[in-house]
Amino acid sequence: MSDLARKRCAPCEGGTLPYTEAEAREMLGSLKGWILEDNKLVKLYAFTNYYQTMAFVNALAWISHREDHHPDLLVGYNQCRVVYSTHAVDGLSENDFICAAKCDVLFQL
Repeated sequence: MSDLARKRCAPCEGGTLPYTEAEAREMLGSLKGWILEDNKLVKLYAFTNYYQTMAFVNALAWISHREDHHPDLLVGYNQCRVVYSTHAVDGLSENDFICAAKCDVLFQL
């Protein structure tokens, strides 16, 4: 498990600046398969069937609730597109990368 996956999300306060593109790209090096798209953190997870996809989505919903940081999800039969950004800062924060790392751990289970 990565150091990021061990961390907990912190509440975002008004006035906190989002990561710059350089900071986001540096943090991206800690993750596998994630990309930056329109100042958001994005990954497509592939599954064998709908049941596996929904099991992942439901477990991710629990993690998101626990961290109080929620992704946008696009769910299909055998795939789930996960998109993170921090609305409170209008960009990316450490919380996005923490949750992305937790997604990867979940996917490996």
